Amino acid sequence: MLGTFALATPAVFAAAAPIIPPPPEVAASSHLLIDFATNRTLTENNADQPLPPASLTKIMTVYVVATEVAAGRLSLDEIVTVSTNAWRTPGSRMFIEERSQVPVVEMLKGVIIQSGNDASVALAEHVAGGESAFADMMNQQAQALGMVSSQFQNATGLPAADHYTTARDLALLTRAMIREYPELYAFYAERKFTHNDIEQPNRNRLLWRDRTVDGVKTGHTEEAGFCLVASAEREDMRLVSVVMGTNSDEARMRESQKLLSYGFRYFETRSIYAAEEVLKTARLWYGEQDNIELGLAEPVVLTIPRGSYGDIEAELEVRKTLEAPIAAGDKLGEVALELHDEVIFTAPLVALEAAETGGLVDQALDFVTLFFTRLFEGS
Repeated sequence: MLGTFALATPAVFAAAAPIIPPPPEVAASSHLLIDFATNRTLTENNADQPLPPASLTKIMTVYVVATEVAAGRLSLDEIVTVSTNAWRTPGSRMFIEERSQVPVVEMLKGVIIQSGNDASVALAEHVAGGESAFADMMNQQAQALGMVSSQFQNATGLPAADHYTTARDLALLTRAMIREYPELYAFYAERKFTHNDIEQPNRNRLLWRDRTVDGVKTGHTEEAGFCLVASAEREDMRLVSVVMGTNSDEARMRESQKLLSYGFRYFETRSIYAAEEVLKTARLWYGEQDNIELGLAEPVVLTIPRGSYGDIEAELEVRKTLEAPIAAGDKLGEVALELHDEVIFTAPLVALEAAETGGLVDQALDFVTLFFTRLFEGS
């Protein structure tokens, strides 16, 4: 059985496909823009090129610590004693004092808001006993997340041989951070943090320029250039942008704004179907019941050109004869979504309930009915 229907009431005249201009030119060594919910790439250039990430490294540093907290191996209230090695770490600083004792949560704020290299090393030593061992944990997490083109040598992003990642891997990591640890991700939106009576602003100045931006992290070394991973949410749509290798702080903000503006202006994220939403009720043979409900095991969320939701058409193909017994989740057909004559999504159509075999009398009646149905259909 085959059925085709639009997701919304069609217009009197066929709607033309929305016109989407070419993506903006981005003055960066590498860039990427994705939709957070669907992971759809909206524009990219050199997104798989391994590059030095500078302090973008600290997104992974925070992710590893967050994972340890979630696993119960570390507490946010746990006290970190600052080593001489951590205190002496060069570059951007939280200004923690040697031998001072600071809670993990305060250290995380120092890493996230102030980009503290000293705090990053202190956390690495506290969690793993040393920065080298912590880097091993970072690489293990990268592998688990599917970051196939990344290798970390330290917790700070200070220049080191064979310390690299890609725009795509950073977007993947950022999605995991936002999705899995929203309470800690909220720190990325804080505009300032004070420690040791020293107040420092968040280095991500996009927080002041665009109220919809709530993260994520800046980075800069001479080798890496000026880098920025940014995320913003507007009208229930979240985007993540990555720019690496720009020539100034102003440039990394400007190029990130270009990407975010392009994505929000020309695309939208729509929920199409909920998980286990009934899409069709089909005839069932030889069962205790006469019908069975069909739908999708997982929700369907798509990123589409803005204004094209009403043009999506769904095609449901169901196995011609459904016979009991059927288990919940059995594949009984397929759903295909088309937009402007292009298939944009397919998924199995599954049974949303179990169906047991009926009694002998019911089976006999269904056998006769089905026999004559097939006979007439073949005539």
